[in-house]
Amino acid sequence: MLRLAVATQQETFERIRDPLAERDVEVVPVRASERTLSLSDPDLPSVGAGLVFPSRLMEGGAVAAALDVPWVNDREAILTSRNKAGVLAALERDGLPVPETTLVSNPVDDDVVAEAAAALQDGTGQEELVVKPNSTTRGVGVARVGDPDSLLGVTDYLDLVHDFRATGDRSYLLQEYLPEARDYRAMVVDGEYAGAVERRLPEEATAAGRWKHNVHRGAVAEGVSLPTEARELAEDAAAVLDIEYVGVDLLETDNRLVVNETNARPTVDDKTKYEPGFYDRLVGLIRRTAQKE
Repeated sequence: MLRLAVATQQETFERIRDPLAERDVEVVPVRASERTLSLSDPDLPSVGAGLVFPSRLMEGGAVAAALDVPWVNDREAILTSRNKAGVLAALERDGLPVPETTLVSNPVDDDVVAEAAAALQDGTGQEELVVKPNSTTRGVGVARVGDPDSLLGVTDYLDLVHDFRATGDRSYLLQEYLPEARDYRAMVVDGEYAGAVERRLPEEATAAGRWKHNVHRGAVAEGVSLPTEARELAEDAAAVLDIEYVGVDLLETDNRLVVNETNARPTVDDKTKYEPGFYDRLVGLIRRTAQKE
C-alpha cells in the first residue's frame, strides 16, 4: 500500500482517508507547523509521496527535505497559486477572462492608490471595488469599499495587521466588484474537471449585508453540475498555471464568467459533490507522482 503524507486541513484529511484507503493509499498525517522538529533526527513517517506542500513554506521546506518524496503540488505550485496577481496576469495573457484588477506594490502614496481606484471604478462603471491582500486565503483581509476614505482606511489596516508570514508579500489588489455574482469552486484533477460546488450565503446573512462566500465564514457549499463553458474555463486555467490538482474559483453574472482566484491547496468537500471518477483520478495522479524520481 502506498503511504501518502498529508499536511492539509483537518476536514480534507478526514474526507479523503477512507476513499483513498479503499484504493490502497494510506493517508498519513504530517504536521509541519506549530511543533519542534529535530533536523538531525526528524520524527517523521516513512511515505512514498506527499499531497500538497505544507502551507508554511519555510517549515514545509524542512519537512519536505527530511521526507525527500515528490509532492502532488510542490512548493512551486503553491507559490504560483498563492500569488493572486501572478495568476490573473498569466490567465489574462493567455486570453482567459478575469476581473479588472490593479496590483498595488506596497508602500505606495495614498494619492497614487486613490487614483488607481478611481481609474478602476471609471473603467468598470461600478461605484464599489474590492480590496484584497495578494497572498492570503479564506477571505482574510478582503474588503469592499465605495469611497476614498473607506479605501484608505482599509489600506491603513492592511499596513498594520496584514499577515505576511507565509511569503513576506505586502502587495494587495484593487479589483472590480461583480454584484450578485454566483461563486463556484471547480476542482480540476490531472487536467480534467472533476466536480464543483457553489458557495452561497444563507439568506439572513445576505439580508444583513454580508457578501463574502468563504465557507469558513458561514457560506454553504452545494454540489452543482457546471455547464461545458465553465468546465473548460477551469481546465484552461489549470493548464495555463501547470498545476495538476487545483481549485478554480469562478464568478458568474448574467453576462460574464471569470476566473477570480485559484487554490493549489483546495479543501476537498463531500464526495457526493464531485464527479463519480474524482477519487480514481486523484489516486492515479498520486501514484504517478510517487513514481517520479
